[in-house]
Amino acid sequence: MSEENSKKSGQERHFGVILERIDSKLDLVVEGHAALDKKIDDFKEDVDEKFKMVDYKFEVVLDELHIIRNELKEKVGRDEFVLLEKRVATLEKKQGENISRK
Repeated sequence: MSEENSKKSGQERHFGVILERIDSKLDLVVEGHAALDKKIDDFKEDVDEKFKMVDYKFEVVLDELHIIRNELKEKVGRDEFVLLEKRVATLEKKQGENISRK
């Protein structure tokens, strides 16, 4: 029976060694997983920060476009400008005629 006990004891030690290797490898996997989680969290923070910056810049651009659009609405259109040029030319011509009569 001692031979049987020593055989079991040898198998138990062998099994124990295998379990220790599995345990150490699982520890490595857990450490790697934790490192990946940190990298992902860092990347997410970086992406979130960049999106905030892009959102801010778009907001500024949209505000400036709104101002430009309002300023353009206040300006005279091309058709109106042509009519105004004709009216000014006509007035200048009449003014010139009135000055030459005096």
